[in-house]
Amino acid sequence: MNVGILGTGGMAAALGGAWTRAGHRVLIGGRNHERAKLTAESIGAAAHGSLEDAARHGDAVLVAVPAAAAPQLVSDLAGPLAGRTVIDCTNPIVATSDGLLLDEPMAGRLAAAAGGAHVVKAFNLCHVSIWTLHRPAFENVPLAVPYCADHPAAAAVTETLISSIGCTPAACGGLARAAYLEATAALAIGLWWSGGQPRAMFPPMGQVA
Repeated sequence: MNVGILGTGGMAAALGGAWTRAGHRVLIGGRNHERAKLTAESIGAAAHGSLEDAARHGDAVLVAVPAAAAPQLVSDLAGPLAGRTVIDCTNPIVATSDGLLLDEPMAGRLAAAAGGAHVVKAFNLCHVSIWTLHRPAFENVPLAVPYCADHPAAAAVTETLISSIGCTPAACGGLARAAYLEATAALAIGLWWSGGQPRAMFPPMGQVA
């Protein structure tokens, strides 16, 4: 599968590297040509180029830029993104005296900004380091990757990308439910930062009386 990545930072490199290892043809796109080149070379991606190059390359396109910049970027690229699966891995969260809070939900904003693209919320719950692992599994259970999507073909593309890196797709409904994934990220990241273990809150169903 052709995968375009908008961005050159940690998530771009980690997920781009995972998909490259899985045999997908990844193109890293960035505003800075040299950074795009370095990121692509560091993960063995097929190519690098501009943000528009990445948007046009992908059967799927990952939005891997800071949440605050994502809506305008997607709006600017609405033409080349039309008809494509656009995966939003951003976390629109803000730090407050009460801890991390969800800012304005992002996935719906990107869907509105992208026009004819098929936006999916996915890959936003785990730290960037998790995506550098080969076939991530914990307690002998493959990592589940929740996603929200409205379009069946986009859901299928997302499931292929999840499965190809050894993880288990976890469908969580339509894009209207994406805000729940974003809020979950705010809760989980806050717990991790305070030394807690979000995983400990969810016992396996087989062990529930």
